[in-house]
Order: sequence, then C-alpha cells, then structure tokens
Amino acid sequence: MSPLRKQRLAAVLFILFGSGLTIGVVLFALQENVDLFYEPQKVVGGDAPIAKRIRAGGMVEKDSLVYEPEGLGVSFVLSDLRGSRFEVRYKGLLPGLFREGQGVLVVGQLDTSRVFYAKEVLAKHDENYMPPELVGMGSES
Repeated sequence: MSPLRKQRLAAVLFILFGSGLTIGVVLFALQENVDLFYEPQKVVGGDAPIAKRIRAGGMVEKDSLVYEPEGLGVSFVLSDLRGSRFEVRYKGLLPGLFREGQGVLVVGQLDTSRVFYAKEVLAKHDENYMPPELVGMGSES
C-alpha cells in the first residue's frame, strides 16, 4: 500500500472513530436529561420508577386540594378519571391556572409508598384559553 493510501486510510479511520465517539457522548448526555411521562394508571400500576425524575399528568380531583397550615406546602390527588389516582405533594407557588378539575403536569419523583413529590407543577389549559389581558380585544373594530 502506498504512503498516500495509508495516510488517507488513517484520516478516514480517525474521522469515523471521532464521529462515533461524539455521537456516543451526545446520546449519553441526552439520556441523562430525559423525563419520561407516565399516566396515572401506570403510576398506580407500578410501571413508573421509584426515586427517579419523571413527569406525570392527569386531572386534579375535586375536593382533594389541601394546603399545609404553614408554608407553601400543598397536596392534591391526580386522576385519569377512570379510577387510577395518586397523591401529589408540592412545596411552592402553584401556577395561576391551577384549580381542581383542571389538567396538570407534575415533574418530580415517586417514593416507595407511591406518593409523588413534585418539584414543578404545570397547569394545562384548553384550546379556548385567552389571557385575561386579551379578553375583549378581538371584538373591538
């Protein structure tokens, strides 16, 4: 094999090895930042992992919202409205759209007793939602 071919082969092998290593590092980094989503049925059924950051979503059950007497602690029950339900505990300010009977998404961890400790609560709104500042602006001409 000529020296020029050896040099080209070395360059191609170096590029392939470097590309493979880069793709491997990127995939590993992305895997660490992925929060899998679980429905209430899977959380209650034991499919959701314990002590691992996950996302769960459902409807806040009516009359389940309980505020701690002191501080910003709150607990409520998330349900899929088909019988699967689990308790969520959260410390912090709830979003403005949060209310009972509303869909929410929680990010946090499950403990061994299947209580979800949320680090973040996101309230969902329907497609007809309009911010209060914009109500009535469309009817003016």
